[in-house]
Amino acid sequence: MSALQNEECVPCHGGVPPLKPSEIEGLLPEVPGWSLAADPSHIVRRWTLPDFQTALDFVLDVGEVAEDAGHHPDISFGWGYVEVSLHTHAIKGLQRADFVLAAKIDALPAAQLENAA
Repeated sequence: MSALQNEECVPCHGGVPPLKPSEIEGLLPEVPGWSLAADPSHIVRRWTLPDFQTALDFVLDVGEVAEDAGHHPDISFGWGYVEVSLHTHAIKGLQRADFVLAAKIDALPAAQLENAA
C-alpha cells in the first residue's frame, strides 16, 4: 500500500498550477494500476469485478471515501467493471490530492478483489 493513503486529501479551490509532468511521473508509481488518461490532466484506473452487485458496492465505497475527502471523481460502472477518473476540477489538472484519493480508493477491500481473482 502507498504511504499516500495516510495523507489528508486537501481539496484545491483553484489559484494553484497543476502538477508538472515530472511531478506526475514521480507520483504515478505510488498508485500502481493508475495511469494517465488520453487527456493527461486525468489519472484513471479500471477494475474488473465478479458481477454487477460487487461493482455497485465498490462504487458506493468509492463515493463514501471521496465525499469524506471532499474530492469527487468521475465514475463509470456496469456489470463486472468500475472505472474511476481523477482530476482537480478547479484547476483542470492534477494535484497531489488526486493521488492521495487514488491511494485511498486502492485501500478499499473491493479494490483487492480483482487481484484475488
